[in-house]
Amino acid sequence: MEVLQKKLTYQEFRQIEFDDNDDSWYELINGELVKKQSPTIKHQDISREIGYHLIEFSKRTNAGKVYFAPLDVVLDDNNAYQPDIFFIKKDRFFILNEKEQVVIGAPGLVVEILSKGTAIYDKGDKKDIYEMNGVWEYWLVDPISKSVELYSFVNQRFKLFQYATESGLVKSVLLEGFEIELTDIFQE
Repeated sequence: MEVLQKKLTYQEFRQIEFDDNDDSWYELINGELVKKQSPTIKHQDISREIGYHLIEFSKRTNAGKVYFAPLDVVLDDNNAYQPDIFFIKKDRFFILNEKEQVVIGAPGLVVEILSKGTAIYDKGDKKDIYEMNGVWEYWLVDPISKSVELYSFVNQRFKLFQYATESGLVKSVLLEGFEIELTDIFQE
């Protein structure tokens, strides 16, 4: 006989008290509690470079705000992620829930930096849920292959818009004028 496990809701997820000595992060993926380990130095270096360029773009254009993990992005009742980096355009500031101090709804741009523990989710379930909830642009950044896959939301689906590896410019579809050189992202 198969025992079905109840899916957690976001409200149940928020009620969980984690051990203060636990340095892991947790996401709610399809109602399942998924543990993430702390990022590596390389992960943080990549996040810093992309974040720096996005912040500079945001300041220059006043187009929106840049956020970093850990911060809950609640997409539906069973999915609350902590994207590595995300951008919310000014016209979507209504998804910033000041009372709960979380984001409720889809950011315009989401960047996930792959790791051994997260790649299966970032390329699978999370990508599908981001797509279903209308994230306009999704970047998968791979530190091993030094590549970026940029997906754009076209006709209610993600379409691979750009793939770059080692060097070259990655140009945002959503944020007109935002581009970043891969050699800046993957500095040694």
